[in-house]
Amino acid sequence: AERSANLEEYPIINKSVFMEHFDEINTVGIKLDEAFKVASEAEVSRDFSSMINGITIGLSSGTSGNRGVFLASEDERAQWVAAVLDRVIGFKLRKRTVAFFLRANSNLYDSVKSNVLRFEFFDLLRDLSEHIDRLNTSLPNILVAQPSMLIELAGEVEKDRLKISPEKIISVAEVLYEEDKKYLESVFQQKIHQVYQCTEGFLASTCEHGTLHFHEDFFIIEKKYIDEERDRFHPIITDLERSSQPVIRYELNDIIIEKESCPCGNDWIAIEAIEGRSDDVLRFIDKDQNNVRIYPDFFRRAIIMSNANIRDYALIQKTNSELELFVNGDDHSFEAAKNGVLNLLADHHVHEVSIERIDSNKTEKGNKLRRIRYDHR
Repeated sequence: AERSANLEEYPIINKSVFMEHFDEINTVGIKLDEAFKVASEAEVSRDFSSMINGITIGLSSGTSGNRGVFLASEDERAQWVAAVLDRVIGFKLRKRTVAFFLRANSNLYDSVKSNVLRFEFFDLLRDLSEHIDRLNTSLPNILVAQPSMLIELAGEVEKDRLKISPEKIISVAEVLYEEDKKYLESVFQQKIHQVYQCTEGFLASTCEHGTLHFHEDFFIIEKKYIDEERDRFHPIITDLERSSQPVIRYELNDIIIEKESCPCGNDWIAIEAIEGRSDDVLRFIDKDQNNVRIYPDFFRRAIIMSNANIRDYALIQKTNSELELFVNGDDHSFEAAKNGVLNLLADHHVHEVSIERIDSNKTEKGNKLRRIRYDHR
């Protein structure tokens, strides 16, 4: 019998289901054990040129402890390159250098090269001083990096140790918080663009107004709303181009805050903010023993609005009644942030929560910066 192509007939899956059925889902005959071995060896050796039968193997960062393996054929790499050139870097005839900061390189990224475009890979696990020397030598026209690395580089610009003046800066891989965006734009004196990309695909990029739009010519985006106001949703994505590892009705646990419209006129779904992941929704018990869930953005606002001097911070939940708080600055800044958090909790009838001061954001080198997070360990 001929199978119906109605999308609604397919089950909604997530990362764990996708990886559990890796061998059956991919169409190029690659086994998960083999792919994971190749990708893991590349992580250790820092040589990311390995492929299996012409298929690029990549490993996701797996911040929730569930690492994913992704595949890309030669055709899919070419499509990715074309999309990046068209929507992110932009095509120009003059020679340009792109500095790209990554935790792990890939043939996918190495393939973005041409006679007019030189691509330089910067390993996030290397020392900052090495990056500064290389950047001052290469003087990239385009800088692509995580917000946490962009912040470090901005600090070096302010100290006059970094002498670059790129024509375009693109934030990738981590949530770009509004306060960090404002700081970076003030230092680099330009709009900070964003790319929303994950293991599952090149999902969105910014228009000329700096608004992220889903690439609805490449993807079908379904919305699973997660709040009563229908402001926040998990995207359920179906990739219209990918065949080596089909992505059909795949639910991401990213929390997307929807933007109603954008002046650019593009009617593709606009993103107000990527708030984090559902794993980072903090959980408490109120005075009536009800479960209370509070989204990361509420804590972010409570902290940064408590004191004008606060820029670098982190709030980590250990248990329902124990939080850790890092704030750059003096005792006054910390107490202001602590009170801001306690007042937010009190608004939700949550009391008797202890807040311990810590001296760093506890982000290991090469891992994603998550300012508000639930620590499962």
